[in-house]
Amino acid sequence: MTETAPSSRSVFSVAVAVAVAVAVAVVQAFFFLSPTPTSAAERGTADPEAAALAGRVVEALGGEEAWAAARLVRFGFAGRRQHAWDRHRGISRVEGTEEGGETWVAIQDLGSREGRAWVDGEEVTGERAAELLERAYGAWVNDTYWLVMPYKLRDPGVILTYEGERQMEGEPREVLGLAFEGVGLTPGDRYWVYVDPQSGLVTHWAYLLEDMERDAEPVAWRWEGWSEHGGVMLAPRRVRLSDDRLLELSPLEVRREVPTGVFDGP
Repeated sequence: MTETAPSSRSVFSVAVAVAVAVAVAVVQAFFFLSPTPTSAAERGTADPEAAALAGRVVEALGGEEAWAAARLVRFGFAGRRQHAWDRHRGISRVEGTEEGGETWVAIQDLGSREGRAWVDGEEVTGERAAELLERAYGAWVNDTYWLVMPYKLRDPGVILTYEGERQMEGEPREVLGLAFEGVGLTPGDRYWVYVDPQSGLVTHWAYLLEDMERDAEPVAWRWEGWSEHGGVMLAPRRVRLSDDRLLELSPLEVRREVPTGVFDGP
């Protein structure tokens, strides 16, 4: 499940730093809309060790109740998009900038996908609005997964396995394997999540996308900058190990209420 803002399959291209495209992750959107923790019956499958480790990760992040109380999440993505996301109402605002400098805003209900769009401050309709709403939805699915993946380890359709201990950048880590069944835009993608056994926080992830060669090396990124935001832990930086490419997910803000006007348009 990856991309850089889904189109019909999974990959839109997004410039990171000097316009280098990155492959990123997409998942089933429904459980982004629910602020309540998933019940045991709703969760994906996991072996006992994987379930236990995933539970330790969630506790290190602040716990399920703290995440359920986090209502408004605002963050940037690679300096190209800004997000405002009302988790309780399932509403998203995405602002983007084209390479030529044109700016656009799309506000939509994430369940129905209906909404409104503006370009350079002027509302657009018809095919142009539909294209921007589709782009914004793809960006939301993609970009939020980069930010909040550790909160979604037990989502429906996720197959979680404990992969044992491995060294990552010279440090021992516990590893979770993620596969997917019946969810997302690219269910053939695979992820490996590296967890600090002391803190319980994610330090790295690596992935193989379904359109990559099966013998390709997984693409690995370091997660940096863990800190508390509105009662939950989030990390705003990703660094690709192969070339130190930096992906920023900032400015980052989490609130338990939505200020007036956030979803009113430009």
